[in-house]
Amino acid sequence: MFRTNLCSILGIEYPILQGGMAWVSDAYLAAAVSQAGGLGLIAAGHLQDPQELRSQIRKARELTSKPFGVNVMLMNPAAPQLMDVVIEEGVSVVTTGAGNPGKYLSRLREAGIKVIPVVPSVALAKRIEREGAHALIVEGTEAGGHIGELTTMALVPQVVDAVSIPVVAAGGVADGRGFLAALALGAQGVQMGTRFAASVECRVHENWKEVYLKAGDRDTVVTGRSTGHPVRIIKNRLAREFIKLESQGASLEKLDVLGVGALRRAALEGDIDMGSVMAGQVVGLIREIKPVRDIIHDVLTQAGDELERLLVLKKG
Repeated sequence: MFRTNLCSILGIEYPILQGGMAWVSDAYLAAAVSQAGGLGLIAAGHLQDPQELRSQIRKARELTSKPFGVNVMLMNPAAPQLMDVVIEEGVSVVTTGAGNPGKYLSRLREAGIKVIPVVPSVALAKRIEREGAHALIVEGTEAGGHIGELTTMALVPQVVDAVSIPVVAAGGVADGRGFLAALALGAQGVQMGTRFAASVECRVHENWKEVYLKAGDRDTVVTGRSTGHPVRIIKNRLAREFIKLESQGASLEKLDVLGVGALRRAALEGDIDMGSVMAGQVVGLIREIKPVRDIIHDVLTQAGDELERLLVLKKG
């Protein structure tokens, strides 16, 4: 059930990708998602030493024989060296964010690596399709971390209508209802970040997971709009101070001082007060920390149940 062309392209059982979350998505989480039938992604957005990525890739291979990928944030100064490692290690899939991966596409394709960029607009989606991407992750502003301005509900169908390659919907998907809605919008799969961050196999600090369990529908906020790089995080002291500085017209340098290392502090050290706890707006749906396999099973089961309910309504 729910097998799409995306599954065939990526060699996976279910059309569910795990988001590449810096300091969160390591080899252990990626391998768990891939082993459960989805596509796990190792996050390289925070890595400066390419050998750290090589080590993560090799660890994931020890944990699963199934396809997994690497997410590379193109704003990272080390992105060229990280791409070299991805090619040398023969990773199955690369997803990219924060830019256009055009200059890497030919090398990645020649190496047999599937390339799936994250896009926040129709214009970029069409351009990247022309440059040779295999699929697109279309991410709405509901997502956690770095975001665009358009919502998933509005953006996904517009991109689907504009391109011929598979579209993966991201932002606002955490259960079977969101999964089924994404397919109804024309997507061939979904990417979930926040939900997988609240899994047993995710090795973020327990404080981070506790925040997720307690969060409600209005407990995220967007910081950094004045910098041109908005980020959605859980409301806390860091968020309040960042937004206050932005409202006062603080310089980029001053904002950078406040934000440097904040994600690491939250994810690894458990500082949920002055750390950056990235989370999507669906965080209010998370009420239990579960194994990855159970999360995927629950998504597919609920989607099937909802589809049956809709078919009954149609017959009526």
